[in-house]
Amino acid sequence: MINIALFGPPGAGKGTQSKKILEKYNLTYVSTGDMLREELEANSLIGQKVRHLIERGELVPDDIIVQILENKIDKNLEGKGFLFDGFPRTVVQAYILEGLLMRMNTSLNCMISLNVPREMLIERMLDRAKKEGRADDKMDVILHRLDEYERKTTPVADFYKQMNKFYEVDGTGSIDEVFSRIEHIIQKVLENVWVNIILFGPPGAGKGTQAKKLAQEFDLVYISTGELMREEMQNETPIGKAVRPYIERGDIVPDEYAIRLIEQKIQKHPAAKGFIFKGFPLTISQAYILDGFLQRLGSSVSCVIEFQSPTLLNIKRLTARSKTPNARVYDMNPETIIHRLEEFEERTAVLREYYAKRGLLKTIDSSRTEEEIFNDLKVMINKTFKNLR
Repeated sequence: MINIALFGPPGAGKGTQSKKILEKYNLTYVSTGDMLREELEANSLIGQKVRHLIERGELVPDDIIVQILENKIDKNLEGKGFLFDGFPRTVVQAYILEGLLMRMNTSLNCMISLNVPREMLIERMLDRAKKEGRADDKMDVILHRLDEYERKTTPVADFYKQMNKFYEVDGTGSIDEVFSRIEHIIQKVLENVWVNIILFGPPGAGKGTQAKKLAQEFDLVYISTGELMREEMQNETPIGKAVRPYIERGDIVPDEYAIRLIEQKIQKHPAAKGFIFKGFPLTISQAYILDGFLQRLGSSVSCVIEFQSPTLLNIKRLTARSKTPNARVYDMNPETIIHRLEEFEERTAVLREYYAKRGLLKTIDSSRTEEEIFNDLKVMINKTFKNLR
């Protein structure tokens, strides 16, 4: 999901550039100004509340802005992302936006600010008043709006500068010239967006085999909590000693150990294009943990692929693996194998529903040959890359 905020004073050309950005990146347009004007035209309860504020060029209270934003976002959860025009205008609204996007397991990718000299802004808005007859484009209102913008929105720029998400663009010149500058920034930002893939399914479904191949194919970092824990066990580290009893019984290891190892792995790859997670999350609580962790890093889950294969086939595969050098300690006992499969089914039903509701879940028949599965997975992940970039 791509989320962009277009920032700048009244008359900077945000509306014009928004149309070109929407056409290029197929985003959902969120203009608090347009939405408020719709409320005014409909003479709705919200419109009646804000009419006198808008006509004086004053900012509308945040609780009203949140209402109309939530309605807009909730109706477009399946889209590629959002373009915010005219929001946030204050630091409080910046926090509100972060909260709204966090609820969707995403965040703002960048804020692009259009810089235009004050004299040119006034000239543009007076000209717009003649053409469109907008009540907020009178000279006294224009000057008040510009003063309000400068007074209240400078801290917003600082807010996103601290997050390394603020980009300034020269808003003068032709429409195409300005758009070219904006496009350059967006492409640069998207190149740094992580693609995070989760592979989940029952033990024996073939996730590990495919995850390694996909990581190599798409230049992603493979993160298997199982492998990380086995390394800890082999090295007799404190974590290894703590997780050994759980692994030998085929139980799910406490979350604190898994997330610590995932953090360490990600920190070792600051230049990564993204990650493939195998073996985590396995529960709804782990899903929330991963969401929170990725959110803190300015990222989110991109796609979840569930491997589906018959239980009997999974048992056969795990039993066969127990006779190879790749055998796991929990492959040796049929009772442990069955326990792990039962544990998976019991704890992942809610996880499956969680990702399905957010439109992230895809399924694949993993009872086929490795080559057939891999070819279908490549198609799925190529589409994910295309949607993100």
